[in-house]
Amino acid sequence: MTKKSSSKSESKNKVGKTDAAHQQNVHNQEAKFAQLIDHSYLDEKGFDVVAESLQRNLATTISLYLKLKKFHWDIRGRHFRDLHLAYDDFIAKIFPSIDEQAERLVMLGGSPVAAPSDIQQYSVVQVPTTTIHDAREQLTALVDDFTRVARGYRDDSNAVDEAGDPATSDMYNGILHIIDEVRWMLQAMLDDARMD
Repeated sequence: MTKKSSSKSESKNKVGKTDAAHQQNVHNQEAKFAQLIDHSYLDEKGFDVVAESLQRNLATTISLYLKLKKFHWDIRGRHFRDLHLAYDDFIAKIFPSIDEQAERLVMLGGSPVAAPSDIQQYSVVQVPTTTIHDAREQLTALVDDFTRVARGYRDDSNAVDEAGDPATSDMYNGILHIIDEVRWMLQAMLDDARMD
């Protein structure tokens, strides 16, 4: 992760620490628990890097799931059947990584934030609030999203490895492979001349 993206994330985070267990506005009993958190082999600085990336990637994956579902419901026209089914296939590929990333944060002594407002705050993917029926418009938006998300996982894999967490780096590399695969399939659909 570059310094630029790190500072951008910090400025977006108005609650202090990224994960719920470390937030400053926890209740007294939760605050006592937060003081006992053990980050295993990570120091606090390393944990901050890993937790920020896990929270952002968790929120982003949830947003990808929601966006694919929205497009699955909204698609119309001659590409309806193909895309309706393909979107569910893509969802099945990325869905397991939601739990994987959330549980990784918990393993390291954190707690994922998951309220809809938190998902929107941390995600790099915007879920549309309007209806988009057009196949080409949907596919173009998804290719852009998956391209940006793939770059983020690549950068985060390096950042968490440098922070002392090779296990999260390996997890990100596995998720990156899935993101790359879905992006490749979306781009292949978009490249079909019959999409016009």
